[in-house]
Amino acid sequence: MTMKYVSNEEIIRTARKNLSQGSWDYLIGGSESETTMRRNRLAFDRLAFRPRVLVDVSKIITSSTFLGLNAKIPVILAPIGSQETFTQEGAAAATKAASEFGVVDVISSVSSPTLEEISKAANNPKIFQLYIHGDWNWITSMINRVKESKYKALCITVDTAHYSRRERPMMTRFFPHSRRTPPSPEYAASVTWETIDKIKDYADIPLLLKGIATAEDAKLAIEHGANVIWVSNHGGRQLDYGQGSMEMLPEIVNVVQGKAEIVLDGGIQRGSDIAKALALGANAVAIGKMQCLGLAADGKEGLIRVLEILEEELIIAMALLGVTSVDQLSPNYICKSESTTQPHEMSTWVNIPENQIK
Repeated sequence: MTMKYVSNEEIIRTARKNLSQGSWDYLIGGSESETTMRRNRLAFDRLAFRPRVLVDVSKIITSSTFLGLNAKIPVILAPIGSQETFTQEGAAAATKAASEFGVVDVISSVSSPTLEEISKAANNPKIFQLYIHGDWNWITSMINRVKESKYKALCITVDTAHYSRRERPMMTRFFPHSRRTPPSPEYAASVTWETIDKIKDYADIPLLLKGIATAEDAKLAIEHGANVIWVSNHGGRQLDYGQGSMEMLPEIVNVVQGKAEIVLDGGIQRGSDIAKALALGANAVAIGKMQCLGLAADGKEGLIRVLEILEEELIIAMALLGVTSVDQLSPNYICKSESTTQPHEMSTWVNIPENQIK
């Protein structure tokens, strides 16, 4: 463990110094008014803890499993496009960090280097995320590459039928590598549940559906064989004026009823956020912006430090709640409350006012 950074706030400030305005805006911004992105934080901020005391918490166990894969903490590295914007090694740096720390990594299909090179970068279990950017022949060729490279599961992002207006980077004329040659939009727009059925049958490996936002679609996902329901609004980067992801979680947990594992992303910034999501029924959370902030600050080592700090914060939250393992977290430890801060993309760090991160 390194003490170069004592908090993730220091990592964020370093990342900001290292990134151009355009690349910062690409990472931090949401779509249009950024209401959905802010609601991600607001949904967490409106939940309070109900701690229990006089419990022996001298030993805290944060480890868990996801799709049978062991994880030091119940955190997944979300698939992020154009990670080469934040560190020279791109997605290879993230997977090396995941391997060294001990969490599951989900590799984006629009990040560099190639999926084969990322697979060889570290000897850890990986999941591959696929955007549908071609016809059936293209899809099957991608799945073949994924299976040949020994990825453990396939993740389909399902909330990108149309690319959104992300106006922060647009205002600085910044376009990430993955968007400089935009794919033909008709492929993503034409994906249906029948497409998912074909992919599930052809791939014959566990399937994650990322971007589920309602109980109705969670039910359909189960019916169509999804192994993982990924509760997500794309970090507030797709549909504006959506709910915060933690607002979506209870109705989805209610309909899933343990028939699939549940991942949640959107606004995860601290270990206490992880505890809240697990208490309300998620099996794991995924980090996107925090992942890339670590990479932008200090490459692989920066991301490892992000994960170390999240682990420490989770341990503290669990101990003070009176639980000793993550499977003990339940709705009994959560209640609704009022937010005390105005939500923005860094609002859990009180020393980072909104006007300091633009």
